[in-house]
Amino acid sequence: MTALLEVAGLTAGYGRGDIVQGINLSVGAGEIATIIGPNGAGKSTAVKSVAGVVRPRLGSVRVDGAEIAGMAASEIARRGVAFVPQEANVFRQLTVAENLEIGAWTDRSRIAERRERVLALFPDLARLFRVRAGHLSGGQRQMVAFGMAMMVEPRVLLLDEPSAGLSPVMAGQMFATILSVNAAGVAILMVEQNAIQALRISHRGYVMASGRIALADTAACILESAEVAHLYLGNRQ
Repeated sequence: MTALLEVAGLTAGYGRGDIVQGINLSVGAGEIATIIGPNGAGKSTAVKSVAGVVRPRLGSVRVDGAEIAGMAASEIARRGVAFVPQEANVFRQLTVAENLEIGAWTDRSRIAERRERVLALFPDLARLFRVRAGHLSGGQRQMVAFGMAMMVEPRVLLLDEPSAGLSPVMAGQMFATILSVNAAGVAILMVEQNAIQALRISHRGYVMASGRIALADTAACILESAEVAHLYLGNRQ
């Protein structure tokens, strides 16, 4: 499958320290790829570097062959790459409707049409349309953040811990939505602590440790790896 997102030799960090050290990964058109690994491995920094939230120090990030490494996050979003951070991902003083409208900032055309598509993905948001995001539950705010990203009509969607803080039921709904978005043609790269569920819906997986990619394989192979299971997946039974 042709790679839509290609990351090569990516190095990034904060201050003088490199958190991510020369990583290589790719996501094919129509694929879901998941990065797993222990806390502090650099997973979130990696996806933030792709999104332009953290500026890469070295390496290449290409979307459909075009270089985006070093661009501002706003310009990367205009290139069709949407990012949903784990925290501070909605405007709490604004309503659901207002948050979704802000999500369409890269293109003000067809806002109503795009909003209807988002509400089809997240039916609960329709009844919460005029509620301020700060009054919603954590799971509902995560739906709003996801919906804001979908208002961009992305080709590539970057997700940082999309199931964090959600109940098992809400987490299941979130993974089902990720599958639906992917089925509509959006390539997805996500970081997840809920490694088993994430890998089960993914095409390929990456295991990060100490800022580097320790293992890259199909998601199915990573799920079947005894070593990965012992270190990162716990008791799969």
